[in-house]
Amino acid sequence: MAERIVSTGARRAVPGVSPPALKWLGRVDYEPTWRAMQRRTDEATAATPDEIWFLEHPPVFTMGMNAQAVHLLAPGDIPVVDIDRGGQVTYHGPGQLVVYPLLDLTRLDLGVRALVEGIERARAVIASGAAKKKLEQFIALTQMLGATNR
Repeated sequence: MAERIVSTGARRAVPGVSPPALKWLGRVDYEPTWRAMQRRTDEATAATPDEIWFLEHPPVFTMGMNAQAVHLLAPGDIPVVDIDRGGQVTYHGPGQLVVYPLLDLTRLDLGVRALVEGIERARAVIASGAAKKKLEQFIALTQMLGATNR
């Protein structure tokens, strides 16, 4: 899996904690990426730096732990991957920006709920147009870097 460190960006300052590395991985298959996240989590120590992965997947359906086969309607030739995460059926595909935060929440003094609420607030800001130009610039930059670093 090729990766490119794009930026370290800014976030709420936590004394003694570096900002996460932002990595554009390009278009990568779901299952190897999921396995890489599992390995990274299993091998993480208190010194493992935080990362946020930006990527897209080729067409794939994921079946979460709460999914039932009847919820998957006519997948055709699109691969289906059973995963160990909550949720139902999720489609991932080209053009869909996927963001995986790989963060040590303890080190950040952050709970899961606060993380999810922060992500929701960021999404709302982006959707409102307040950050649209910066997001478009970031996506263009990451696509350019991804295309030149394969």
